[in-house]
Amino acid sequence: MIAATQIKRGMTIKLNGELYRVFSFLHITPGNWRGMVQTKLKSVKSGSIVEHRFRSEDRVEQAFLETHEMEYLYSDGSDYYFMNTETFEQIHLPRELLEDAVPYLIPNIKIQVEFYEGRPIGVELPASVELKVVSTEPALRGATVSNVNKPATLETGLVIQVPPFVNEGEMIRVDTAEGKYLERVKG
Repeated sequence: MIAATQIKRGMTIKLNGELYRVFSFLHITPGNWRGMVQTKLKSVKSGSIVEHRFRSEDRVEQAFLETHEMEYLYSDGSDYYFMNTETFEQIHLPRELLEDAVPYLIPNIKIQVEFYEGRPIGVELPASVELKVVSTEPALRGATVSNVNKPATLETGLVIQVPPFVNEGEMIRVDTAEGKYLERVKG
């Protein structure tokens, strides 16, 4: 059990016998009243999002997850196939379970798959991934000083804003938490 004030984004908690992933949280201290934690929780079972307010003195049960490093192999459209890097056992996960991770999945990427009571419930991506730019507008001459970004489509279909000096065919590093350009990868 942890204090409600220790709730963080991405944490998995048990509430009323059900598993929820913390989608967002906000500590509120209204004037001279007692503090509270306003959360948006996503049900692991149904995928629905509920709002819940905890008092700061409330205790919350944190769900302990087992994580295994797995390598992404391929997708057949609706399912994504992974291999455990220790046991070489293969599993497949539905697109709904992977949620926001899909645009960052490239063959052979290693990710952490979270299991609760032997059942996969989610994935944890590395902080950044390297992706190839497959299409973007050519750089404008003299626009190297401007901070105006341009859209770029990456090999997974993800579209992000990149600086004007990034060209097609280049590898870039992308922050998986916010989906933002970090830097060019020299190769």
